[in-house]
Amino acid sequence: MNGRITMINGPVLRGSGMSAFKMREMVMVGEKRLIGEVIILDGDTGTVQVYEETEGLKLGEEIIPTGKPLSVKLGPGMIGNIFDGIQRPLLKIDQISKDFIPEGIGLISLDEEKLWEVEMRVEKGDYLKSGQIFGLVRESGLIEHRLLVPPGVEGMVTQAKRDGKYKIEEILLELKNNEHVHKLKMYHEWPVRNPRPVRERKEIEKLLVTGQRVLDMFFPLAKGGTCAIPGGFGTGKTMTQHQLAKWSDADIIIYIGCGERGNEMTEVLEDFPKLIDPKSNRPLMERTVLIANTSNMPVAAREASIYTGITMAEYYRDMGYDVAIMADSTSRWAEALREISGRLEEMPAEEGYPAYLSSRIAEFYERAGYVETLCEKDGSVTIIGAVSPAGGDFSEPVTENTKRYVNVFLALDKELAYARHYPAINWLDSYSGYLKVLESWYEDNLSEEAIPLRNKMLELLYRENKLLEIVMLVGEDVLPDDQRIILEISKIIKAGFLQQNAFNKEDTFVPLEKQYRMLKIIDYLYEKCKSSLALSIPISQIKNREIFDELIKMKYTVSNKDLSKIDEITSMIDVYYDELNKKYLE
Repeated sequence: MNGRITMINGPVLRGSGMSAFKMREMVMVGEKRLIGEVIILDGDTGTVQVYEETEGLKLGEEIIPTGKPLSVKLGPGMIGNIFDGIQRPLLKIDQISKDFIPEGIGLISLDEEKLWEVEMRVEKGDYLKSGQIFGLVRESGLIEHRLLVPPGVEGMVTQAKRDGKYKIEEILLELKNNEHVHKLKMYHEWPVRNPRPVRERKEIEKLLVTGQRVLDMFFPLAKGGTCAIPGGFGTGKTMTQHQLAKWSDADIIIYIGCGERGNEMTEVLEDFPKLIDPKSNRPLMERTVLIANTSNMPVAAREASIYTGITMAEYYRDMGYDVAIMADSTSRWAEALREISGRLEEMPAEEGYPAYLSSRIAEFYERAGYVETLCEKDGSVTIIGAVSPAGGDFSEPVTENTKRYVNVFLALDKELAYARHYPAINWLDSYSGYLKVLESWYEDNLSEEAIPLRNKMLELLYRENKLLEIVMLVGEDVLPDDQRIILEISKIIKAGFLQQNAFNKEDTFVPLEKQYRMLKIIDYLYEKCKSSLALSIPISQIKNREIFDELIKMKYTVSNKDLSKIDEITSMIDVYYDELNKKYLE
């Protein structure tokens, strides 16, 4: 039985005759069959949030149940595609209707006409369990799509197609379990708000290599971990996420532009198809899914876009891939929650956000993790969420609540950004909770000295910050020479190591070995300077401008593929300070 609209308030509708509807059920609304979701049921009355523009809807129009929750189709055709917040393909819609998404276009998603080359991996008589791989599809030049038995389904293969080309709606396999027959296609339908099951959640133990020095050496991210990048307007949140999307060693990137400005999403949509993946020299889009939900799109679809993206990520994780999801920005998602909550006339909490803001943020970040999948492979979902606090105020509710549920906090600083220091990550306010669990990874894959060296350099930066307060009051000349050398070495760490140029071919991505060697030689210079200070040599002699400048420039002058230049700089340091010490000892 259908319901009838009794109230319209923007994307929120109220209807009567809805006692047979279910919570979170997907519905079709009005003559245009707009897509919506039931969010409140109270006796005969129900409340629906609509994922499309409701202009033109009239009271008394029908609300039609579908019998299933808001779900996405998970199958071949997602990689390289651009979707809106409820998985409608924007490129296909552009062919149908230029400029705008027409109301009532329906829940189109994956291309049902395209033929995919399927390599079947099972035969008649095999017994398959949930999550088992039954076929392979080459989805792109970089990604092999593994066709999985859906969760909760198992049985004996009674019919199986041979290798060949098939459309996603064709039945490839039939499984019989007791008297029940499961017909498997190339895709799953999965409710976006339900996490996909795994065999076991495992301890995080691998670094997500990003090629960004401030992250890999100072505030490391882990595969299966969570990260927040808060910052005010113009501090480089989107640029930082672009760098991570381009260069991190995740197998698959899912980029969600959630409520961002149209020009920023245009930049993503134009840039990403041109980019080349550094590991394979193939287009980056061959391992990327884009979800574009700009600030002028329906607010309810913005709220759903986060769940659409994380569900896609879990699906590829279930195949055994490491997936990184970029959510830009979760503040716009929280604002969508606030707007819908206001239209529902719910009691507001801090700054007008709903009282359940914290639990929604927690639900989202809890879907990250490093797991053993149902097909007994290791996979991970890493969540990197940008936060846009108004006025750069980190004490506002979205930033504060996000901070409770993430293990890496990369605080962007407007003063660093205005000084053209990028990434503008403030090393005093940022932290990573993965240092301890990744310690053995660094020892096995880089050096046993990597973490102690990082701690030593960070300590120098903390000490420099204290000394700068004194310098502002009385000037640098009053400081003893051992403290002045800390200021000089800190300048090298900041300008030569932490500052990174995304537009320079050598500096946009830096291998871990070079990062470590750069930090090592800065420490080597510091120790040489301290040994000369112990001989009472004046700082004017110790500070050799040529050597100090060489260390600042080494991020450009040392090739990523040939680190021999670092050995040359080390020899230059040895020659100069050995001669200087020798002269003063005589």
